[in-house]
Amino acid sequence: MSERRTSLIGALLTTIGPVSMAVYTPAMPELVNAFATTESAIKLSLSVYFGGFAVAQLVAGPVSDAFGRRKATLAFLMIYILGSLIAAFAPTVDWLLAGRLIQGIGASVGITVSRAIVRDQFSGPEAARILNMVGIMLAIGPAAGPTLGGLALAYSGWQAIFVLMVLFGIGTSLAIGLLMAETTTPDRTLLRPTRLIRAYGTLIGDPRVLFSALVLGGCIGALYAQSTMLPFVLINNVGLTPSQFGIGMLMQSGFFFSGSVALRLLARRLGERGALRTGLGLIGIGGAMIALSVHLIPPTFLSIMGPVAVCSFGIAFVSPYITTAGLAPHPQIAGSAAALIGFIQMASGFLGGVAAAMIGDPLTAFGTVIPLMEFMSIAAYLAFVRARRRME
Repeated sequence: MSERRTSLIGALLTTIGPVSMAVYTPAMPELVNAFATTESAIKLSLSVYFGGFAVAQLVAGPVSDAFGRRKATLAFLMIYILGSLIAAFAPTVDWLLAGRLIQGIGASVGITVSRAIVRDQFSGPEAARILNMVGIMLAIGPAAGPTLGGLALAYSGWQAIFVLMVLFGIGTSLAIGLLMAETTTPDRTLLRPTRLIRAYGTLIGDPRVLFSALVLGGCIGALYAQSTMLPFVLINNVGLTPSQFGIGMLMQSGFFFSGSVALRLLARRLGERGALRTGLGLIGIGGAMIALSVHLIPPTFLSIMGPVAVCSFGIAFVSPYITTAGLAPHPQIAGSAAALIGFIQMASGFLGGVAAAMIGDPLTAFGTVIPLMEFMSIAAYLAFVRARRRME
């Protein structure tokens, strides 16, 4: 496929996970009342989505290596649509949790295949440029997600949010069926247990892959984790309505979009090293601002979302280059490599959400868990640099 088509399809697939999260978050406080349950139970609905998403990637990646990217994507999208339908018609919170888990399993194919099809066809700066373009387009979906979710919630109730996800799943399936070409040679022997274990053993044993995944786990995982806290912080502590929350989240996606555009303009001047250091520096500053603002001043929209915006701008500089670096060492098992990186990224978001639930108070959790994850990202990058120098 051409660079443009790969970018468009990669962006569409990558948005499945974030959009399913972003559209849903404005409804979380209302779902507490709709199902006569607790905040912890509704937070769990997001956590089980993360859990299903993270674990299923370890299957989606090898399945795409074994049966082809196109067939695997269409199969998992059918699972996503099924989960969306279950959630839309959930009579109890238990059915909602089941629907969200199945949704996460189906959506797991998106981030895995989107990265694999890039690695199948491109490498080095060209691959980073495509992933940067995916990042630019990716910002649009999650940016509009909370706004669409808030409007749907205001006019039609929480069920409309899951109907939107069903329509998104159907539209994505049609696009993949019509526009996506196969980019790898399927090898069903890759699903043999011995080969599967050997492949993941090789990837985990390579610190270039492992530490690049931990960089993404720290910074992008923080975006996923904070989605379990920000609705309650901004609606309950700051006082926004669900619709205002949806519009307010444009600040996060807007700065990610701006960072992606800035990187595209500065990429040649900065190079991989300069882009990564710039992005991680901003992530560290944003993490420190979150910790200080939460613990020292009363929460306001700007005191919460200002540091989030700084982190988001920095993440846009980090993601394309560190993803390319993590996929580069083992092109023959690109699907499994993308799956492992995605698993660690999502598992970090899941564990961050669990840690927040254990702390209890969303504001305290936000000011504690998110800075620690941002600082973990910086530490993982330093370890990645040392490992790459030693091995290469």
